[in-house]
Amino acid sequence: MKQIRVLIVDDSAFMRKLIKEFLSEDPRIMVIDTARNGQEAIDKTLKLKPDVITMDVEMPVLNGIDAARTIMNSSPVPIIMLSSTTKVGAENTILAMEAGAIDFIAKPSGAISLDLHKVKNSLIEKVITSSKANISTKKALSPYKLENVQKRSLKREHKDKLVLIGTSTGGPRALQQVFTKLPTDLDAPVVVVQHMPAGFTRSLADRLNSLSNVSVKEAEDHELLQKGYVYIAPGGFHVRLYEKMGRLYVSLHKDDPVGGHRPAVNVLFRSASKLKDYQKIAVIMTGMGSDGTEGIIDLKEAGSTVVIAEAEESCIVYGMPKAAVLTKKVDEIVHLESIGSAILNHL
Repeated sequence: MKQIRVLIVDDSAFMRKLIKEFLSEDPRIMVIDTARNGQEAIDKTLKLKPDVITMDVEMPVLNGIDAARTIMNSSPVPIIMLSSTTKVGAENTILAMEAGAIDFIAKPSGAISLDLHKVKNSLIEKVITSSKANISTKKALSPYKLENVQKRSLKREHKDKLVLIGTSTGGPRALQQVFTKLPTDLDAPVVVVQHMPAGFTRSLADRLNSLSNVSVKEAEDHELLQKGYVYIAPGGFHVRLYEKMGRLYVSLHKDDPVGGHRPAVNVLFRSASKLKDYQKIAVIMTGMGSDGTEGIIDLKEAGSTVVIAEAEESCIVYGMPKAAVLTKKVDEIVHLESIGSAILNHL
């Protein structure tokens, strides 16, 4: 079995040692070298060609964001950022994802995390998943319809519209691609579940808001949903939709994780399936696992829903969209570049 060759990049000798010990416990992983800053990371990446890089965000000489951008432009490798949960740490993590990093781990306590063992399993799992990620951005194909599913466009009834999006690994960049194609006067609210820990979703919303014509914000408990707005589920909370006096609201819940996730796409989709007077467009994009699959089945059984799945060639990780397609309930498979226009077509 070919081992996954990992380069560890961190300016702290203690953290380099700790991460190396953790990763080396898994026989599938081999740490080939370490680097102390972004410049060293670039040099060693070119020389050693690792399968995966773990990269600290804040480092001297060259920070993790600039290093990630340079590596992704010259010799792309799946990069997992290790970031602190401070506001600046969260903002920098989002910028690193934008620069091409595909995932991140939040250090439990600041730059030198003595309790890094709390995220050991997560780190190992992300290294293994990332090693299989599709980081070569293939050119968009034209959107294609599924052959085995009749193209069922929403009947143009005079119902209010609602867009639901679920995504995980690779999601931040994918969401940016979609939101930047949506107009200010979008005729529906958009509710998004992006798997992310608490403390990072607000920075994600703020960053996407600064890049998009639509208004993007983190969802608040019992907030009235408005057209032209995108609401991102806060990390650590499930989101559910409900109607009151003919208007649509979102509620936040700290119930147990569902399928290992909180927020979970299934929770959002299931709550939306109970809304009778809405036409729904449900979109499943890049991510590992199968979150959203059960929710899609509920939405389709309830009716008035079009389901769009991201095409395999544009997914960083073709897990969630693949699981969705296997339900035979997906109406369209669309390359990431065309998801924005596919949503607008149905609106």
